[in-house]
Amino acid sequence: MPCFPPGPANASSRRDIDDESTDLNPWPAATLPHLATWIVAAAATAAVIIRPGRLPEAVWAVAGAVVLVASGLLAAPLALHALGEGLDVMLFLVGMMLLAELARSEGLFDTLAGWAVRHAGGSARRLFGLVYAIGILVTVFMSNDATAVVLTPAVHAAAKRAGARPLPYLFACALVANAASFVLPVSNPANLVVFGAGMPPLVHWIRLFALPSIAAIASTWLLLGWIFRAELRDPIADDPRIPPLSRTGRLAAWGVVGVALALLGASAAGLPLGWPTIIASGIAIAAVQAAKREAPWPLLRHVSWSVLPLVGGLFILVAGLGETGVIAALTATLHDAAQASPRAAAWGAGAVVGFGSNLMNNLPAGLVAGTAANAGALPDAVRSAIAVGIDVGPNLSITGSLATILWLVALRREGEHVSALEFLRVGAIVMPVSLALALACL
Repeated sequence: MPCFPPGPANASSRRDIDDESTDLNPWPAATLPHLATWIVAAAATAAVIIRPGRLPEAVWAVAGAVVLVASGLLAAPLALHALGEGLDVMLFLVGMMLLAELARSEGLFDTLAGWAVRHAGGSARRLFGLVYAIGILVTVFMSNDATAVVLTPAVHAAAKRAGARPLPYLFACALVANAASFVLPVSNPANLVVFGAGMPPLVHWIRLFALPSIAAIASTWLLLGWIFRAELRDPIADDPRIPPLSRTGRLAAWGVVGVALALLGASAAGLPLGWPTIIASGIAIAAVQAAKREAPWPLLRHVSWSVLPLVGGLFILVAGLGETGVIAALTATLHDAAQASPRAAAWGAGAVVGFGSNLMNNLPAGLVAGTAANAGALPDAVRSAIAVGIDVGPNLSITGSLATILWLVALRREGEHVSALEFLRVGAIVMPVSLALALACL
């Protein structure tokens, strides 16, 4: 006997089942405009990572944004709104880049690296630990980009002066820049992207991320020490010289402390971090330049201003993806998973965005995941897992984060070369362990 009556009723029942199945699927059907938007966004993101013709990353992000708006795939008012949403991140980046350049120009990083060589006492392993500790401090209070871009050249010069093979210390700069980047909200611009206006106050942040941060930092250090154990057995020169820090260099150091305190205060008060960063960094620069009786223009010329159009272009690309319904579908999927099992949802979200960051870079990945998380009113565990994945995940490959790409550029300026495969060999050991331990500690 058939289970359904014959004829039209059977066809009607099947249509009802098909309709119900469609309703249960939150993912949008691919229309031609949606498909075009996905292609433009994917091509622009790939070009940002690969840099065809060695053109700056910002060129490709802006080009993708212009194509979306000019073709009508994204309305101009929505693009402007996306730029407004990214304003706080861009202000934060400008402030931190200005502060890092001030510290570099006044020799603060050279002094720190020289201090590490002096206190290593001829031990490569002790020097590795001191460099790693300095990287933690710089990342926590000045952001991961400062560690990758400004600390790396100073560490390279110090390692060469000590007669050490520089690769372990350079990898320490690259990986601690991500591993320590969620100790505080200010440690990584991606944190601002993931949480947006829902950034937890400082005390709540520390309660969420203290143990995961310790797990990521400690495991990364131990695994890097094991990977480079042969290099770290070599003796190094016991060099007692420390590059002297000038009067204005000491003033710049106090400026760094002042900016860190200002940001901690703003974070504790639950305020956006962009304007406090700009204002505090501006005061520090003004104080140093006034003491030197010099104009700030040479300092401003060395700042990587191209980061701003890069970030703005990425915000517009993500806004275009939002118009296709993908982010809404992702929001619904995350919400349903969190309702079923918050813990499983946290593990899944952290792992997916952690590994996915290496396919599309963690800034656009953070924009997509953060937008979905904030729209879905997800539990703290899921949103925190997304932040951990976005911050730690990029330690797998050189394409994972902007900080790692900038680190690679800094190495090439020093005459060093690390291939994508060489980085992957290290990252494939370090990242999965540190990510798993950090997620387990949430």
